[in-house]
Amino acid sequence: MKRSYLYLLTPIALSAIVSCGKKSQQNAAMPPTPVNVATVKKADAVYYDQYQATVVALNSVELRSQVSGFITGIFFKEGEVVQQGKELYEIDRRKYIAAYNQAQASLSSAQANLVKAQKDVDRYTYLEKNDAVAKQTVDQATAAFETSKSAVESAKAQVASAKTDLSYSIITAPFTGRIGISQVKLGAQVSPGTTLLNTISSENPIGVDFVISEQDISHFYKLQKKSTDSTFRLQLSDGTSTYTKSGKILAIDRGVNNQTGTVKVRVQFPNPNDELRDGMSCVMKVLNDQSGEQLIIPNKAVTEQMGEYFVFVSQDTIAVQHKISVGQKIGADIIVLNGLKEGDKVITDGFQRLRDHGKITLGDPSAQQPGQQKQGGK
Repeated sequence: MKRSYLYLLTPIALSAIVSCGKKSQQNAAMPPTPVNVATVKKADAVYYDQYQATVVALNSVELRSQVSGFITGIFFKEGEVVQQGKELYEIDRRKYIAAYNQAQASLSSAQANLVKAQKDVDRYTYLEKNDAVAKQTVDQATAAFETSKSAVESAKAQVASAKTDLSYSIITAPFTGRIGISQVKLGAQVSPGTTLLNTISSENPIGVDFVISEQDISHFYKLQKKSTDSTFRLQLSDGTSTYTKSGKILAIDRGVNNQTGTVKVRVQFPNPNDELRDGMSCVMKVLNDQSGEQLIIPNKAVTEQMGEYFVFVSQDTIAVQHKISVGQKIGADIIVLNGLKEGDKVITDGFQRLRDHGKITLGDPSAQQPGQQKQGGK
């Protein structure tokens, strides 16, 4: 019985050996995969973090009347740049001129009464020394004098008030800036503090506001103390134009918004040609702190698998898979933070048919035969 089992097993073993031999011969006969490679190199990598931003005037004021009346004069062209102190609107001044003149007249009368009261005091004081007048008369004259002094001060206050109201009837530019479209016309009635006449805003320099995460606050405080001309760049709303002037941090907001976890940052830019306008949307580009000399490879050499990144590195005739960490994309290239070293050869074309430690040869990957592609995919 034992011999019969031996005879039965022998053909099976021989069949298995023959099968393995054929498979080994088949694997040995598989040609290497043609690939293209690129050398890992160090380069000056300059790239920017981007933030949605809004252009804001550093100084903007709504012009409102402080006295009531009718608009009797408009002295500017809408949309023009007006100089500080330029007259913009006039409110009917007649009653304010009359009130001022009346206050001046009241002051003159009060001053005249004060002079008379002063003379009475002097006269009665002299007579009192000679016992020629009653003490009560002197006291009454002195009281009248003090009353006249108070009347003069009150009249002066009325003059100042009337003069202020008269000055408010002419509205002037509080600073040099661009004035908008007038919200009132000639003859319109205005009320103090409520009627919006116009808005004026400064243009040069100008600010750009954007928000950052609270985790980035320390980085921006460092930039506020020390930044270069290349730290801040502005991409305009058309998506293609880049503003040519460089900016600097003007202010970082006092605290963190507890609902969004963000902080507002304002960067100041020169604006001599009025290219930036209040309210314009743009993209703030901030130089990344990792900018500098970095390892660079073509982005097409990288594959992603479940959030991890890999490349194939050529080692003579073998392709070895490496796990890497990547940084910012720069055009067709990408920064490698770790996993490679300068001088490594990464496979850029043909790695789709490769497995770790697969055989490779330099050549045109597109020239591989379909039958070879099928074998490489097993």
